[in-house]
Amino acid sequence: MYEEFTQNRITQLRMQKGVTAREMSLDLGQNDSYINRIENKKALPSLSGLFYICEYFGVSPKDFFDEGNVYPGQVSAIVEDLMKLDYIF
Repeated sequence: MYEEFTQNRITQLRMQKGVTAREMSLDLGQNDSYINRIENKKALPSLSGLFYICEYFGVSPKDFFDEGNVYPGQVSAIVEDLMKLDYIF
């Protein structure tokens, strides 16, 4: 189950970001088929690779695995912006 979720989540987040599998692979410093192999269920990222993927999407590993959060990158950015607001009480 972990494997399929991970592969599908990477595809989902990559498409939301609007980059190709090749672009993402190269941005991560990997060979051009790295993400394609993961998405096509031929490989899985290492733990450190998964951390780099999360960083690439701007999400925490916790948010990456939160199935109820369809847009973790956007939610993370909104929370970050909210944290910058001054509180007036």
